[in-house]
Amino acid sequence: MEGNANLYALLATGFPADHGTVAIETPTRSYSWNDIEQISGRYANLLHALSLPQGSRIAVQVEKSPEALMLYLASVRAGLVYLPLNTAYRESEIEYFLTDAEPAVVVCDSKNQEWVSRLAEKTGAVDVYTLDEDGSGSLAVAAASQSPDFQTVQSLPDDLAAILYTSGTTGRSKGAMLSHRNLSSNAQVLNEYWGWRADDVLLHMLPIFHVHGLFVASHGALLAGARMIWLPRLDIEQALHYLPQSTVLMGVPTYYVRLLNDPRFTRELCRTMRLFISGSAPLLTETFEEFKARIGQPILERYGMSETIMLTSNPYDPALGERIGGTVGQPLPGVMVRVVDDAGTELAPGEIGNVQVRGPNVFSGYWRMPEKTREEFTADGWFRTGDVGRWGGDNVPANYLSIVGRSKDLIISGGFNVYPKEIELVIDDMPGVDESAVIGVAHADFGEAVVAVVVPKAGMSLNPDSMMAELKSRLANFKVPKRIYIVDQLPRNTMGKVQKNILRTQYS
Repeated sequence: MEGNANLYALLATGFPADHGTVAIETPTRSYSWNDIEQISGRYANLLHALSLPQGSRIAVQVEKSPEALMLYLASVRAGLVYLPLNTAYRESEIEYFLTDAEPAVVVCDSKNQEWVSRLAEKTGAVDVYTLDEDGSGSLAVAAASQSPDFQTVQSLPDDLAAILYTSGTTGRSKGAMLSHRNLSSNAQVLNEYWGWRADDVLLHMLPIFHVHGLFVASHGALLAGARMIWLPRLDIEQALHYLPQSTVLMGVPTYYVRLLNDPRFTRELCRTMRLFISGSAPLLTETFEEFKARIGQPILERYGMSETIMLTSNPYDPALGERIGGTVGQPLPGVMVRVVDDAGTELAPGEIGNVQVRGPNVFSGYWRMPEKTREEFTADGWFRTGDVGRWGGDNVPANYLSIVGRSKDLIISGGFNVYPKEIELVIDDMPGVDESAVIGVAHADFGEAVVAVVVPKAGMSLNPDSMMAELKSRLANFKVPKRIYIVDQLPRNTMGKVQKNILRTQYS
């Protein structure tokens, strides 16, 4: 549709001329490009029939499936706002998101329908549908009677396409508002920068409730008209089976650590692979070097956020430079990155400071949090990422960025964002707990492991195992500490602030 800024209208320009060819292949079924258009069309017609106001939110917490991807595309086609929710979130966490976002429609796994329906009614949702991993559920039943033909809604560039919740250091999650322009511009830049081709085959093992799997990976394949091999999660046996048929793999560092642990993962097995991409967590230099030696090509590490999609990338094209372990590469075309001190003065290469960014990919702000939005943007329009980094360094060119820390205390474990304050609030509320500090420590498999250091109240004793069991019932698994240490007191500076740097060293 000429002149339509709708993200789906852009993605559809990349679909191959023969819509009967395979677009998505799973171990049990294949989906054609026609299937993508028609299933998403039925879903879009179903949503359209609800007569929802423009900008209504569609909240989705379901297991990964091709149908779940098509539901996302349907929401975009219908001009609605897609709200993906991590499948690990528990009832109390989901209640917050539904209360804050006030979605018109909620789609969940059938096994969660009872409690999700209760929350949806409480928060004013119009309808609740189910969608299971095999594509079945009440959504599929309701959509079956709808027409597969749907004219993609005309959207403006700044219309919202998605809201992604990203927790804050205060423990309150924030909804990053992403427009059609944000998502489209990033998809187009990555399509060219990473050399996407119509004959690519993407091995897709990432979840689709966050930026990496839903936007970066899926948009890349769709816009290129490339086939996806769609697996529900990382499975080494399936990965080894499908790698010889693939050309591109996107993963978190954990994927590469586990592949390298298997002697069957060889250069010969990867002979058709042209690109391995790592993100969502820091890639250890030792993993980078071991991979390069074993497979004969370096992993491409890049850097992005829920609020910005992708910002920087190590080069794919050797003419732009080499891939350097320990760095996240160069700013993508159209993206501006600066490293500044606390006063906002730009720093010279090698100096460590605050990373700030701007560009067409950068979000407009946080959902219903105007004050927080103002805090996170500078007076001249740059977004404060909260990350600490530097340009260049020892044997690193001055136009390569390295992320050296996170001023917001974020922990990234297995590709998932973990915010210490949220966990500390839960621990501090437990009987017998005086205070706690949650930190991330280096972990070969997860990138970082969550560790809790807890001080009991005077005269009380705490049992780490029972505390762990309680946390597992209240938090998503990726947030639950791998280890809980009981101590007499936490280290503090003269201002009384807990010195987490000392704790990280002590428990590393």
